[in-house]
Amino acid sequence: MTKTDNAEKIGFHKGSLATLTKEREEFMRILQIVEQLMQMHIKELKDLGVDLMKEAKAATKQLKGKTPIEDVLKK
Repeated sequence: MTKTDNAEKIGFHKGSLATLTKEREEFMRILQIVEQLMQMHIKELKDLGVDLMKEAKAATKQLKGKTPIEDVLKK
């Protein structure tokens, strides 16, 4: 390999990392917005008297006895 080939590969990988870093930052920003929206909805549901813990427990009971995804994927 020549020095030029290595320099091109290094440049390619550095550029890729820079792009992926910016993508990750944007992804984290979007996740923070989604989390804020979810918290707003949770707060409003609580203010309206909805017991989210009770509903989560009921949903968990419905899922019990179902085949785990790992077993489904192995078939």
